[in-house]
Amino acid sequence: MEGSEVHARLKEKLEKYQPSAATITLVRSTPILLLAGISGAGKDSITNELLKTGKYYTLVSHTTRSPRENDGVMEQDGVEYHFITLEESERMVDNGAYVEANIYGSNVYGTSAAEVQAAHDAHKIAVTDLEVQGVADYMKIDPNNTKAVFILPPDYEVWQSRLAKRYGAAMDQADFEKRMATALQEIEHALRTPYFSFVINNVLEDAVAEVGRIASGQPETAEKEAAHRVANALAYSLKLSIAAHQPARV
Repeated sequence: MEGSEVHARLKEKLEKYQPSAATITLVRSTPILLLAGISGAGKDSITNELLKTGKYYTLVSHTTRSPRENDGVMEQDGVEYHFITLEESERMVDNGAYVEANIYGSNVYGTSAAEVQAAHDAHKIAVTDLEVQGVADYMKIDPNNTKAVFILPPDYEVWQSRLAKRYGAAMDQADFEKRMATALQEIEHALRTPYFSFVINNVLEDAVAEVGRIASGQPETAEKEAAHRVANALAYSLKLSIAAHQPARV
């Protein structure tokens, strides 16, 4: 019962949460790159390549969920996430320690001002992948200095192949349908949100170069229009897939 009470309090507090004035100043003085995109688009691969350049600092998010096993390897605290309790997350909210935080399912996910401060002190571009709501929270603070990029697979068939390779038999029909619905919501949100730049992750090297140009404030290439076409085509294919898996009406 106690855990549910903490969760309820946290939900109420997060609905009203505002970062401190110091955090707002910090975010506005730090170059930040936010990567969003549907599951399997390649956000992690792009982030890993960016980090190899030495110009970026990855923001490790906080979460109240337990560590998971990925490809036979257990997640490590401070690497994939900072794993914390609901009580610790509530203290962070009370102390204004988050830049942004949201509840997804039954767990809290958020990025801390301390992580952004570390990137700022290292004179590097802060990079992290976020859900679209987390991106929106950052953009409310600084729509000018913060760059938001939505990563796309080149087409629906390639994306399905990547998902099958990543999840295999672990993805049942219910999970498949949930991923399709979530992907459609995310793409449609990004398409109607002007601050997102779209990048197609077909050849990883090219995608990394394009993301790097956007992060450094350089003009986007001619890929911009092609990426919007891909986004719309993916949304259309997703609608067809979701409709095909709907139960027949009687």
